[in-house]
Amino acid sequence: MPKFNTIIFDLGGVLIDWNPDYVYRTIFPNEEDMRWFYQNICTSDWNEEQDAGRPLSEATQILVNKFPEHEENIRVYYGRWEEMLRGPIDETVEILRKLKDNPDYKLYALTNWSAETFPVALKRYDFLHWFDGRLVSGEEKTRKPYKDIYELLLKRFDIDPITSIYTDDNVRNLGPAKELGIHTIHFREPGQLKKELQQLGVPV
Repeated sequence: MPKFNTIIFDLGGVLIDWNPDYVYRTIFPNEEDMRWFYQNICTSDWNEEQDAGRPLSEATQILVNKFPEHEENIRVYYGRWEEMLRGPIDETVEILRKLKDNPDYKLYALTNWSAETFPVALKRYDFLHWFDGRLVSGEEKTRKPYKDIYELLLKRFDIDPITSIYTDDNVRNLGPAKELGIHTIHFREPGQLKKELQQLGVPV
């Protein structure tokens, strides 16, 4: 087993609690209607285009033109986006803190996030400034799981994949990292991440 010296974190779902349910549960009378809206109107595929750099205003207008009867709820998505952004996932932030204080480790963030909304998170969460480098999909006009964003991360920050660990709550996003030789951990909850890091020799 290699001696790991670089830890790469996904952000949403790993370090930050973001969920549109926090807003849409106040709008829809039941869970079934809310899930229908996500599956048919503000879909994950639609959202990921903003993660890859599409302007929020353009994305909103596309849906309003297509589904005018849902205009009010469509505009809520980015109109009330900050309400979808809850607090940090404290136990994971504590893992990050321990690594930050250890000079043997470099820390990086690789996130699917709109370039227009990411500054809100930067202002709100001090720990986003602890990283040695960050790669934000919306700023790079690409996103996970496209392989080029992982290659860009390695190249820009001169990261050796063999001595790196990457954690993400979306298992889909781990495949390209594995192909590049990065050790991956599927994040499910902070205690599990801590245990798996310790098993790899990382003192957290």
